[in-house]
Amino acid sequence: MLKIMNSYNILMTSDEDTVVAEYTPVPKTATTYQSEAELEKEFIHMLEQQGYEYLPIHKEEDLKNNLRDRLSELNNYNFTDNEWERFFKKEIALQNTPFEENPVLLKTEIVQNEVGQFPERLECDDGTKRNIYLIDKKNIYNNKLQVINQYEVSKAEGAKQNNRYDVTILLNGLPIVHIELKKRGSEEGVTWRV
Repeated sequence: MLKIMNSYNILMTSDEDTVVAEYTPVPKTATTYQSEAELEKEFIHMLEQQGYEYLPIHKEEDLKNNLRDRLSELNNYNFTDNEWERFFKKEIALQNTPFEENPVLLKTEIVQNEVGQFPERLECDDGTKRNIYLIDKKNIYNNKLQVINQYEVSKAEGAKQNNRYDVTILLNGLPIVHIELKKRGSEEGVTWRV
């Protein structure tokens, strides 16, 4: 038996699939004051209810390890330590490339235009080459959404300045959006950095 469609939101449609969601609001009493920590906790909880996985990642090494795990899972391939280091440095961090100083444009193009794929850019230890996908745009259900909070990066780790991001959204382990939350009543509002 079909339910009336107006009780559902259509999230995505294609020739093969339709993704719908039903939202039932949780009654809450509004407060006049909410700290940034409470806002952050509530925001993460809302994302978890929508299928995001929360991870307690706060440092770069943990972020890199999670990225390796997610890309291994997405590509059904276990990187050796040498393969991962070469792939990460050259294709993700763009070290020793012409794009090292200003990688934003190239990274955006890779994710958006190359369908999240590095064609034959992983040189395996056995000498073969392999395609590695960052995002599966053909079957979006293969992608994994995660959320982390209070991620810190410092100048000592190679950043231009010391930063701590309130909330970061990861797509297959890649930090896609950094969100800076401000407490209610703050004129600064919410900052999204992609």
